[in-house]
Amino acid sequence: MASGTGAKDDPWVLRTPPGTSEYTMYRDESSTPPTIVCQVGGTKLLYDLRAIDELHAMLKAHGDWMPLGGTDEQKPAPDGTVEAWGRSSSNPRGGWYGLKKGLRGRFGVYMPPLLEALGLAEVTHDAKANKMRAR
Repeated sequence: MASGTGAKDDPWVLRTPPGTSEYTMYRDESSTPPTIVCQVGGTKLLYDLRAIDELHAMLKAHGDWMPLGGTDEQKPAPDGTVEAWGRSSSNPRGGWYGLKKGLRGRFGVYMPPLLEALGLAEVTHDAKANKMRAR
């Protein structure tokens, strides 16, 4: 389970689904659009804050486990994965939830543990090929 409240001065401290890496996330509701700031070592990624509710709604509608498929922006996302949905023209944003060009990928790596910490989803924690579903 994650620690933190999701504020900048008390970020969520999370681990990637396999448990191999720690990172932090916090809400920045003062930015336009409001964002989730994801700090992974020296790299800062930004995701649209609406991703939390919209990913949860999509998973509820999907109704079953969905592969995460997390990959970098420069690589294609596997079809039918959380990563593919996070960059699809058919999602509620009409494209990328990632907001920082060049670092828009990895949605399927960093967002699932946050939804799990918020009690919105279950995530598997295997060495690879992890999946998630709505709670």
